[in-house]
Amino acid sequence: MTAAALSWEAQVFSALATVFDPELDQPVTELGFVRSVTIDDEGVEVHLRLPTSFCAPNFAYLMVSDAYEVLAELPDVGRIQVLLDDHHDSAKINGGVAAGAGYLGTFGVEAEQNLDELRRTFQRKAHLAAVERCCRAMLAGGVWTLEELPMLELFDLPEGRLKSALLRRREAIGLPTGSHARVLVDHIGRPAGTPDTALWLRLAAATRISIEGNAHFCRGLLATRYADPAGAAPVVVNTRSRS
Repeated sequence: MTAAALSWEAQVFSALATVFDPELDQPVTELGFVRSVTIDDEGVEVHLRLPTSFCAPNFAYLMVSDAYEVLAELPDVGRIQVLLDDHHDSAKINGGVAAGAGYLGTFGVEAEQNLDELRRTFQRKAHLAAVERCCRAMLAGGVWTLEELPMLELFDLPEGRLKSALLRRREAIGLPTGSHARVLVDHIGRPAGTPDTALWLRLAAATRISIEGNAHFCRGLLATRYADPAGAAPVVVNTRSRS
């Protein structure tokens, strides 16, 4: 396999790592939803899978559509196919995404509305959970107190996974990411007042636990459905010979 072919493999997986399950707030690459990737001189074909055949069609459509879009941004990628396997709406979703029909065009009367608001709802929940993780870590460090948390700024957060995740989620919902932006805010930037901090964090923790619990449950269902060993990697075939 040439160095150029290897770089294509890296590009494809890097792109797919930006596709998130909207409810679970984790990349499809980490959840095990990427079943296989085939890269050749004609283009790229990706097969996705889900924990059950009856996973919500709107979530499934979002992931297939998002995967197609990020792959389409790769220069000189060629033909792109993103296919959802083993779902009761696989044919409909695969055909709609390939045709560029959009969610409403794909599901017709079955779709009550487009998916923009659904995506925003889960982005807001993901932001709330990310705020709680950062605040909990700061409290555990012993430097900040519960009463001081409303004054916490992005500048005060240590660099690392938690801060990076929060910044990405703030950017997704349109919140400022400057150093002196307050951390403890809701999805439109309203700060939590000092008397409300404890209640605010409890509600945020409930959201985080729900997201993490659903992710754990889905991982178990996926492993059972496909009898995969823990952490099994997708099947990759890479025969691309040109850069």
